[in-house]
Amino acid sequence: MNNRTKYGLLGKNISYSFSKKYFTDKFEKLGLTDLTYQNFDIPEIEEFPFLLYHKEHEFRGINVTIPYKQSVMRYLNEIDPDAKEIGAVNTIKITDKNQLHGYNTDFFGFKKAIEPLLKNHHKKALILGTGGASKAIAYALKKLNIEYKFVSRRLADNVFLYSMLNEQVMNEYNIIINCTPLGTHPNINESPDIPYEFISEKHLLFDLIYNPSETKFLQLGKKNGAVIKNGLEMLEFQAEKSWEIWNS
Repeated sequence: MNNRTKYGLLGKNISYSFSKKYFTDKFEKLGLTDLTYQNFDIPEIEEFPFLLYHKEHEFRGINVTIPYKQSVMRYLNEIDPDAKEIGAVNTIKITDKNQLHGYNTDFFGFKKAIEPLLKNHHKKALILGTGGASKAIAYALKKLNIEYKFVSRRLADNVFLYSMLNEQVMNEYNIIINCTPLGTHPNINESPDIPYEFISEKHLLFDLIYNPSETKFLQLGKKNGAVIKNGLEMLEFQAEKSWEIWNS
């Protein structure tokens, strides 16, 4: 087990990534000088097996980010029930027998980050976006017994179109979670197209984005008295959960 010193993040265009700095700092603090964490920035998921080829015995854990949280699943030997139900994996543990086991720690991180902010009137949520992250958010809300609807530009089951968000809907759904990339640095003037004028102090706005620390989405909510939170703590919680899985 001691020869397993490699960790990393699998994704595409991930130079901005939170994970590399977080784990590099963590290893340093813990005095684990032999451990490394690097970005594996690949253009296609098909390159993933080649990345491990001949070297799987050096790896202990891999995080997975956009756009591979779903497509990576076909390469795994085992998938945790939570990740299976969500339909997305963001943490891979490589066992001593070089088996790849997939987990989802996004839902855990989100649930832990939002829980302290929930009040009795927070019964229904809107999830902006329908990508891989939104599936983990939906799963966490289900665990918290909060009803939810997705908001998308395309109509589907359990989905509102952005054009359907009127005053009545906004009053009824007073948790709003941004799972889109809109507002991420450097495009800080972008925000999801929702009617912000109907947001009040009864609302809770959560943005998965952490850079900038206050997106336009959060600023507009705050202006109307909403409680706001960015995605940094969620990321920290899910990173710690990954670390726990790799070391269990």
